Amino acid sequence: MSTVRDVASLAGVSVASVSRVLNHDTKYKMTQETRERVWKAVAELNYKAPTSSKQQMSIVKKNSTQKVPSVHRFGCVLNVRGGKYTDPYYLSILSGFEKTVMEKGYEIAFIRTTEELEDPQTLYNTFHEKISGVIIMNSLDDAIFNHLKEQTSFIVGIDTIHSSIDNIAYDHFATATMAVKHLVDCGYKEIGFIGGFEEDLKHSRRFNGYYSALHRYGLPFNEKWVLPSNWDEKYCAGRIKKAYKEGCLPRAFFVASDLMAISVLRTLYDLGLNVPKDVAVIGLSNIEISKYSNPPLSTISLPIYEMGRVAANVLFERINGDDTPPKVINLGAEILKRSST
Repeated sequence: MSTVRDVASLAGVSVASVSRVLNHDTKYKMTQETRERVWKAVAELNYKAPTSSKQQMSIVKKNSTQKVPSVHRFGCVLNVRGGKYTDPYYLSILSGFEKTVMEKGYEIAFIRTTEELEDPQTLYNTFHEKISGVIIMNSLDDAIFNHLKEQTSFIVGIDTIHSSIDNIAYDHFATATMAVKHLVDCGYKEIGFIGGFEEDLKHSRRFNGYYSALHRYGLPFNEKWVLPSNWDEKYCAGRIKKAYKEGCLPRAFFVASDLMAISVLRTLYDLGLNVPKDVAVIGLSNIEISKYSNPPLSTISLPIYEMGRVAANVLFERINGDDTPPKVINLGAEILKRSST
């Protein structure tokens, strides 16, 4: 087990300085760079500050007069940047997870974003107390993921690349194929794709499903009909406007998330184009707001609320002794046809 001296040695500071940082003592001047070195060392060494004698006596006294029940406490890491509670897809998963945990009488100890956990102090403080299990909604870098594994034996991913943990997912390739088939059934032959980051868009499973479906149905593929969204509404809108200006819009788009699809609908409206008469749009996920867009968005419906509930139940099973190899649970999807196609 690491000691405060180990932290001081790794950070290159005195033991007193480490103590001041851990206790948020602002009486003595200290540079931000020094504080960051201390917190980074704390995280790397998985250092746990010992409970003070006063705190220990308080706990002993409390336990001698009152039996405190053992309650499991869980955490969640959201896959969002910027606004923490702005993406309805991940919030719906969180809602299902939270409800299932609370139904058991357990607690949600923290809700963090990947961006927040990149800060060493936040990472340390997040796991200052014992956590029974965590769900993560995106793939984490090795340092953060390994730190989570040191803090709890039970982690469930929501559609991540981490093969050493259980994952709750959906078939990206199959849902993209479903979307293209729906557009083909509606009579569209020029079908584009929007989604992902520019640098790796064509390596995504959704793009590959789209591309394969075009080949299956004998439809043309045009590089100019494939637009990155960078998962950013403003960026996505800018790419649509650029394609329109260059005369490169297809007759229909499969958009790899409802949130981006709604941005596409709004942009097409601003350009004076009619949906679906001029350009049809189908999204993916069926977030609540999609049925209220103008026009209502056709989409591939995913059981996103249920994903959170299943993730919670898998955590419970692991805590209760399930030691089978890590598994991937793929949930189903279905087409919801609305007015945008």
